[in-house]
Amino acid sequence: MTPEHRPPTGTPATGTNDPLFGPPPGCPAHGLGPGGPHRLYGAGAEDLDDLYERLRERYGPVAPVLLHDDVPMWVVLGHAENLQVVRSPSQYTRDSRIWAPLLDGRVKPDHPLMPHIAWQPICSHAEGDEHLRLRNAVTSAMATIDHRSVRRHIGGHTQHLVNGFCERGRADLVAQFAEHLPMAVLCEILGMPEEYDDRMVQAARDALKGTETAIQSHAYVMDALNRLTLRRRARPEDDFTSHLVMHEARLSDDEVREHLRLVLFAAYEATANLLANALRMVLTEPGFRARLNGGQMTVPEAIEQSLWDEPPFSTVLGYYAKQDTELGGQRIAKGDGLLFAPAPGNLDPRVRPDLAANMQGNRSHLAFGGGPHECPGQDIGRAIADVGVDALLTRLPDVQLACAEDDLRWRSAIASRHLVALPVRFEPKPQQDTDLPPRAYAAPGLPADLRPPARRREPQGAALPAAVPPPRPAPLPPVPAGAPARGPWQRLLRWWRGE
Repeated sequence: MTPEHRPPTGTPATGTNDPLFGPPPGCPAHGLGPGGPHRLYGAGAEDLDDLYERLRERYGPVAPVLLHDDVPMWVVLGHAENLQVVRSPSQYTRDSRIWAPLLDGRVKPDHPLMPHIAWQPICSHAEGDEHLRLRNAVTSAMATIDHRSVRRHIGGHTQHLVNGFCERGRADLVAQFAEHLPMAVLCEILGMPEEYDDRMVQAARDALKGTETAIQSHAYVMDALNRLTLRRRARPEDDFTSHLVMHEARLSDDEVREHLRLVLFAAYEATANLLANALRMVLTEPGFRARLNGGQMTVPEAIEQSLWDEPPFSTVLGYYAKQDTELGGQRIAKGDGLLFAPAPGNLDPRVRPDLAANMQGNRSHLAFGGGPHECPGQDIGRAIADVGVDALLTRLPDVQLACAEDDLRWRSAIASRHLVALPVRFEPKPQQDTDLPPRAYAAPGLPADLRPPARRREPQGAALPAAVPPPRPAPLPPVPAGAPARGPWQRLLRWWRGE
């Protein structure tokens, strides 16, 4: 696809002699002006989704933009072009040390996006044999994760979080659920459950926003990861960090700590946004919830639809051109930076001419990247969202949005679009034992179309779980180890316990 406006032949894309990029007469700001790149920050960037569509209309699948301090960058808007970037390691690298604005001093050490831009000794910034060494250590450590145990942790933490507000009949599913569940589970997986608290959640959120306090928040999280690295170096246990430390690749403490940072931040932000977005879709789109309740769509399929419509990361910083090249009709100079952009890429009209069309069964979205740096922990993120959404809807089958849909607000940043709050109401429910699977309680007067259908619940949660009307049955006696499962509920209970 050829954009309507292409830089004149022979003019560097990020130079100042191009009338599209150069300042108008009398304007002191490099790259600004009526025909120049748009800022992805500040007052002019409240609605980045709308901006991306206007850029697509003007430039095509690749457009010039400005980061904080008016640092030039390309944003990749096309689906095919995004895949080309991530699948072409001979042309594009994630090593920011070749980025021209960094080399010439335009990117300062205190740049708000420096935690995401600065090179670190991690697999996502490495190439060749070094990439294989580091990536293999990460994937091998992930292969040791017991997914049945993880799902049990997800269920237990979901029960605990819902117990915190179920008796009040109202909640904010962002602040009280979506922002907490991923951090609680990730701290368990990494081997530092004692670090999970409100402060860790807020520090992780702030570090990802690119705010003035982002660097301090980032340092707080890194301090916890440094303590964990030293503990596991001295005394390994059976957790992700210990397996990373003990891997034959012999990662240094810096390499271990930086990979823990990569896993924690990427998985936390992605899953917190995925949870919030999936729950919003269930609560605001009648057809979406009807398909779930009617069995035409499973919770995992609903999660995939959310990954198309609202990918957890809007953009990823960044990729850098290793040579002069061409992408989407634009000439990319050696040292130019590019934003891999799943959000606008997933809306590319060339692959989704009808945005209302159901994407059920289609996993070709860009939410988890691609190529050699494709997210290795995407199954963990899917599990947290799948089990978390399923368990919450089981506990609160009558949950409804407590405000007008138009009143929902998002906080837009370059990396992601984060739902600020998701207020809900429901009939107050009793607390439940966090060691048991969630049970549904149909509230008195709950409309028939919102009552969960009575159907068999499969262990992996193929659809919304079966409704169990009150009064609450007496708890089942413990199932002795090795005893045969006598019925569907006891088989589910043993699966939940990991027996």
